[in-house]
Amino acid sequence: MAEAEQTEKTELVIDEDTRRMEKRIVRKLDMTLMPVVWVLYFFNYMDRNNIAQAKLDSFEKDLGLRGNQFNVAVSILNVGYVLMQLPSNMLLTKVRPSIYIPACAMLWSCVSASTAAAGNYGQLIAIRFLLGVVEAPFFPGAYYILSAWYTRKELALRIAALYSALILATAFSGLVAAGVFAGLDGARGLAGWQWLYIIEGSASFLAAAISMAFLPDFPESHTGCGKWLFSAEEKKLSVDRIIRDRVSAPSEDEGLIHGLKLAVTDYRTWVFSLMLCSNHSAYSFNNFFPSMLKGFNLGSKTITLVLTAPPYLVATVIALGIALSSDRRKERGFHIAIPIVFAIIGFIITVSTLDKAGRYFASFLYVGGLFGSNSIIYAWASSSLNQTPAKRACATAIVNIMSQIGNIYAPYFFRPQDAPRYILAVILMTIFSGLSVLTVLFMKFDLKRENKKLLAQEEQTGVPVTTYTT
Repeated sequence: MAEAEQTEKTELVIDEDTRRMEKRIVRKLDMTLMPVVWVLYFFNYMDRNNIAQAKLDSFEKDLGLRGNQFNVAVSILNVGYVLMQLPSNMLLTKVRPSIYIPACAMLWSCVSASTAAAGNYGQLIAIRFLLGVVEAPFFPGAYYILSAWYTRKELALRIAALYSALILATAFSGLVAAGVFAGLDGARGLAGWQWLYIIEGSASFLAAAISMAFLPDFPESHTGCGKWLFSAEEKKLSVDRIIRDRVSAPSEDEGLIHGLKLAVTDYRTWVFSLMLCSNHSAYSFNNFFPSMLKGFNLGSKTITLVLTAPPYLVATVIALGIALSSDRRKERGFHIAIPIVFAIIGFIITVSTLDKAGRYFASFLYVGGLFGSNSIIYAWASSSLNQTPAKRACATAIVNIMSQIGNIYAPYFFRPQDAPRYILAVILMTIFSGLSVLTVLFMKFDLKRENKKLLAQEEQTGVPVTTYTT
């Protein structure tokens, strides 16, 4: 998916041998890098979604949670996540991703599994905060690695594929929880939710350990699986094609601090941040979705957990379809805004009716609309803010950090006294969906205006320019 926000106006002349080699590089990446980060992200969200499923078991009762303490436990993870994200992404440019990312994954697996040992609210909060700290490096790190290897034309579809791991993890977490709660509750003196954390944490740790063997470092590195996966010619082409793909490549590397300055002073960084923060605020239902479905009175606890899966399975198909369409048409703004409009319709239906079938149908609209558009925002931001590697690392981290602010305050939309319909939460999610649409339309207009300036510059100087994808 042409992930850069730019479309090359003038194609460079590349011979057929080079094209074949480039296709071979991408194929190798699709067989190693993509599956590794996909599996790790899948387990990342399986672990993260455990708390939403545990709420339907004896989790709150066993830990003595009262009032909005569950909301605090959901929110506090994102505080640790925000605090660690930018330092981690700046560090990533100086360390080996093939070691750093799997090591963080092994740490989060252990911390997540340790939730099973929590005995009270204080212990739960400490574990959740630490979980946010050790999870923080993964997504921006994986995103940065992908953007270091794939061109703008290739990146958006890969980001959508990666994002499908999040959606599928959310779908399967309900199915896994249904089986664990039904079959292991009380086994060896442990509650079903404790077994859920232990099983998924163990599986996540194993996947992280294996991933070290298949995760490449950067194109210019001589470490990681890249040293046996790529020939010398392929590694050189891997570096050259990314340099060629940048919006404006600097003559020299000016370092992390300069990259941070570029990212902070670019107003588009903050527009993308608001766009994604609004989107995350709008899908804050994610940690409460099983509880919302429980309010539909569709059946037993097991039936409720099973029924959480279909909206997310459909959302996975929608997300990949949107990504393919956006890539084919080289367009971003409407591919983000239109699905969010469908999400708004879903929220309106949810607050307007008590009909079970109608509310369940509405969940397909807002789950599909918000999760379907989310990955395109990440891709659009990364490609629009990629003038230097350091700026890309800092800007993507800032955008991701600011988006997590929404995940900190949004759990408080779901006040215990509003259960099971959560009318206030649905209204607030509708408002933030609208705000997300407005920022998308602003950015589309802004980049179109910038493209006109770039094309005028090309006409005056005769030097080919790269325009933004809008």
